[in-house]
Amino acid sequence: MPVDCDARLSAALRQVVQAGEARIGVAVSGGSDSLALLHLCHGLGLACHAVTVDHALRAGSAAEAAQVAAICAGLGVPHQILRWDHGAIVGNLQDQARRARYALLADWARGLGLARVMIGHTADDQAETFLMGLTRAAGLDGLSGMRPSWVEAGVVFQRPLLGQTRADLRAYLTRAGVVWIDDPSNDNDRFARVRARQVLAVLQPLGLGVAQMSESIAHLASAQQALQAVTLAAWEACGQVVAGAVQLRLSGFAAQPVEIQRRLLLAVLGWYSGGDYAPRAQKMATLAEAIRQGADATLNGCCFRTTSDGLQIYREPHAVKSLCVATSDIWDNRWQMIGPHAPDLSLRALGAEGLAQLPNWRGLAIPRQALLVCPAIWRKDALIAAPSAGFLNGWQAKLVRSVNQSILSH
Repeated sequence: MPVDCDARLSAALRQVVQAGEARIGVAVSGGSDSLALLHLCHGLGLACHAVTVDHALRAGSAAEAAQVAAICAGLGVPHQILRWDHGAIVGNLQDQARRARYALLADWARGLGLARVMIGHTADDQAETFLMGLTRAAGLDGLSGMRPSWVEAGVVFQRPLLGQTRADLRAYLTRAGVVWIDDPSNDNDRFARVRARQVLAVLQPLGLGVAQMSESIAHLASAQQALQAVTLAAWEACGQVVAGAVQLRLSGFAAQPVEIQRRLLLAVLGWYSGGDYAPRAQKMATLAEAIRQGADATLNGCCFRTTSDGLQIYREPHAVKSLCVATSDIWDNRWQMIGPHAPDLSLRALGAEGLAQLPNWRGLAIPRQALLVCPAIWRKDALIAAPSAGFLNGWQAKLVRSVNQSILSH
């Protein structure tokens, strides 16, 4: 019955909404999935703030964003349009658009003081992602489905409708008399996701559809969670973060099964870079061999150095050399500064020039390599503060996400 379906959709959303939560963000493209999410949130009486990202990649995108704004106005939901100002795009268009989209969404949410943003992905998206993983010969993590939630730049992103089908959401909107926007790029088979969607339509009559794939994904996700739990226990037993650098006790690390070692290294790399894609298997194998041989190595903007009693992992200096942001911004995907922000201050790496202004840094018992790449507050060439290096001057440095979160989100 339709009423039962509507109740199930609302119940799915309630499961991820914290009791007493005041305000949430909802990303709305105008498509059926995100519009259904918006209407469900509004129907539950949640204080929603809606946002639309105009990627400015095709004619009509601005008009569609304006159409979403009108829908939100009709519901009494505050809405904002974010435009991706880009130049010529080289490489994977959809990947770059996705990265830009989530960066814009995170900035928007932090600006409004929103702790979480809802995204309208569905079971159909899960099945498409599964098929795309098969084409890449993906392993367990690549076939375990999209993450139901993750933290990016200090904001929690959630996908509360992953267990619901696009057909159910469209039926819900039809009953409510809501018209959605069909993005023409959804029919462009130059994109891998569109091709996966086309394959899914062919497989459905053969008994291999969204429902069956969802069951398989759930089984794989259960196995993934078990491995994540073991990896987390291994991290807590042999790992720590000091001044933003990772230290792994070598004996504890070496005692772990090879797969857990691999997952620990992947989690650390993901924590440093904030990247969504793991290094290729061959690169990870090369790194693992270097560690076994006690040799130094670099990968994904990180330096690996084996000592007599541990494995030290630092940010590679060139990876942060050009990073310079306002002190109120997130730096290097991990650092947030708390202190007397001012327009003439900037946030960048401490570097050798900053370390030279801290004559007592050796007394901190923190490796020089870690201090060089820690965040510092600057006024032009004058060092104002470097909290991780013991120079507070009214400032604090806070890591917006932990290695634990990285382990559980991959």
